[in-house]
Amino acid sequence: MNETAKRIQEDAHALFMQYGLKSVSMDDIASKMGISKKTIYQFFSDKEQLVVEVISAIIKKNQETCSLDKSRSKDAIHEIFLAMLQMSDLFHHMNPSILFDMYKYYPNAYKVFHAHKNNFLFNIIKENLKRGIIEDLYRKDLHIEIVARFRLESMLIPFHPEFQTNIKATLAESSEELSRHFLFGIVSEKGYKITLKNIQNQKK
Repeated sequence: MNETAKRIQEDAHALFMQYGLKSVSMDDIASKMGISKKTIYQFFSDKEQLVVEVISAIIKKNQETCSLDKSRSKDAIHEIFLAMLQMSDLFHHMNPSILFDMYKYYPNAYKVFHAHKNNFLFNIIKENLKRGIIEDLYRKDLHIEIVARFRLESMLIPFHPEFQTNIKATLAESSEELSRHFLFGIVSEKGYKITLKNIQNQKK
């Protein structure tokens, strides 16, 4: 990628994460960078293309980190805690309106996210459930397809406007609480003890 285009994408990413997609204009990005809006349009045909590139970059990084976490985790529960750390770091700097903005105003970007969600994320959750059952850390009576879909959809609950209105918690805090709730619902007796140990290690 051209260095200027890379800078535009990086600065747009920072603004989108802080203020949301809809609230940030091309003028805002140009002003932040100290360049003309015309320069941005030399590399991106419109704002939606820029949004697509930013979202695609976030997804690519997310997929790489998930794959790395899976390979370096001690067991299925440890893999989830590594994923929780990744989400906490990502959500700590993310405006909660991003998903809603994407769905309502940037359909091409939402298609990219939707494909990532229903293919990569769904499959990695299913593989984690299968791994946990084999390792005797998750209940053996789990309906993997249903539980995986529940986990996938529940990860997005903190982004719902109604949820945000009624909960006094950050996106990262809500995500972590829901992740723990999910985990306690699927673990075996052995997995319960390991989960508690991971929570204690997380607090250190």
